[in-house]
Parts: sequence; structure tokens; C-alpha cells
Amino acid sequence: MAAMPLSSSAQTPPAPAGGPSPIELARYAGYFALPDLPGTGPMPAIVENRATLPNHLVYRPASLPKDGGKLGVLLWGNSGCSADAASARLHLLEIASHGYVAIAPGTALTGPDAPAALRGIMPDHALRPVATMPADILKGLDWILAENARPGSDFYGRIDPRRVAVSGHSCGGVQALDAASDPRVHAVIIHNSGIFPDGTPFIPGLTTPKQALERLHTPVLYIMGGPGDIAYDNGMDDFRRISRVPVAMVNIQLGHRGSMDEPYGGRVAQVALDWLDWQLDGNAAAGRTFTGPMCRLCVDPAWTVQRKGF
Repeated sequence: MAAMPLSSSAQTPPAPAGGPSPIELARYAGYFALPDLPGTGPMPAIVENRATLPNHLVYRPASLPKDGGKLGVLLWGNSGCSADAASARLHLLEIASHGYVAIAPGTALTGPDAPAALRGIMPDHALRPVATMPADILKGLDWILAENARPGSDFYGRIDPRRVAVSGHSCGGVQALDAASDPRVHAVIIHNSGIFPDGTPFIPGLTTPKQALERLHTPVLYIMGGPGDIAYDNGMDDFRRISRVPVAMVNIQLGHRGSMDEPYGGRVAQVALDWLDWQLDGNAAAGRTFTGPMCRLCVDPAWTVQRKGF
């Protein structure tokens, strides 16, 4: 898709065949215009480039913990398996503000930090060949764990290697399922995604097979956008097939982008945080969002909940 320079009066471009609807395009335009937000958590977050981790963006608390405080890690797979590490920037800044370092492969191709000529690219609908791979997601983990062990690093001793999660949106969610087999990963969240039932790659270069589900070793949360989500059938098929680990499937009628484009990541970010707090910290109160006949999402009419293994 042609680049769309933005201004305060940006116009919505026409939708390509098979692409986003006018409503989605308007949401994209609003999202691109939003500034980076610090999140609502107790640790206001920033996003930065790191010279020692090229072609990645690092979302982290602006002030790193002192007195022995530790941060968790969230590895991210980008929408469209693109190199747009800012494709979920508001979501990742929100996660980071609650005490996480979130790392996404690529650079800022959308949002206020993107070069003007690149603003407006929508990799989720362009269906270009993949620009990142699961190995690129895991490079972020290699880097942050090395920084945690390196004297002189500002992350030295500030990362808890037991609090590592992998997540991603759309095509990046499929890559997250691939990366989730890494034994260093302890939680998985998949947004608006799933592997095609017959394993057919829907983007050139996407090679993750359905058998990746058999390599999962930790509980998995799927957050989907309801039947109107283009990945709905794939995600539901994943849910039916997963049997080795506990899995939760939650749906909210927000379509394929969920609330990724909303300030602070919207409702979806808060559900993701509850999963992280439960799975990585053993927070029983956060776990009640998902467990029991009267779980928080179970009694919220906006959500539908299915579970196996809990």
C-alpha cells in the first residue's frame, strides 16, 4: 500500500481490495496520530532503540527499579510479521508500565516516531512477504538476558528470567506460537491469530506448521475479536486442537485489531496483564479473570469464554 503522510487533518485513504473497511481505516488514522503514551501502570513507560540490539524496539519503564526490584519480559510478534515494531506501541507501552520490558523486532514504521514517508503503512492488510521471523523475536530474549548478566548494563540484575512471556498479533501471533516452544518462555498470549487448519501459509514466508501447537509447554491465552475477526476460524481451530497444556479462548466483538489502536491498549491490554500477573507471578486475584464459573470475563457480557485444562 502507498505510504500515507499524516497531518492533523489526515484523510482516510481508499481501502484496497480485501483490505480494511472504512471504519478500520479511520481507526488506523487515529492510531497513527496518537502520541506514545506512558501507560497507566505505576512505572511510566518509554520506547527506545538500543545500539546493542539493532532492528528492535525496546519498551520499558522510564525509571528502572531499584532496591532489588525485577522486571518481567514480553517478547512480541508484529502484525503482518512485518518489521513495524510500533504496530502495537500503545499496547506494549501499557504492558511496560506495569513492570515489563517488551521487545519487538524491527523499527518504527507507524506512529509519531516513524519517518513521515512511512506513516500509514498497514502491514496487516498488505500481505507482503514476512519481514521478521520467530528467531528475530527470540533475539530480544537473548539480548535482555545477556544485559541482565552484564555488569555496567542499566538492566544488570533487574530482569527476572523466570518471568518471560511471548505474545503477538495476527501473523505475529503465529510466530509467537513458534517461539513459545523455547524453554525460557513461561507464558503465552495470542492476539487475533491462529495457524491455518491445513497449515497453508497465508503470508509468503510464514512457515509455522500446525504441529507447533504440539510443542507448547506452558498455558496459552487466545484473545480474539469474535466471528468478525479474519483469524477467528484459525484461532478456534487451534483451541480445539491444543491438548498438551491448559488453554483459554476469550472473544470480544472488536474485530481483528481488537483494542490495539486504543489509548493504553484498551480492554485487551488489561486482560493480557491479568494473564501475565497470574501465570508469571502466581497472582490469584488476577487469575480470577479467567477461572471459576463466575470468572470476571465470564460475567461480563462483552466477552465469551472457553477453557480447557483449568
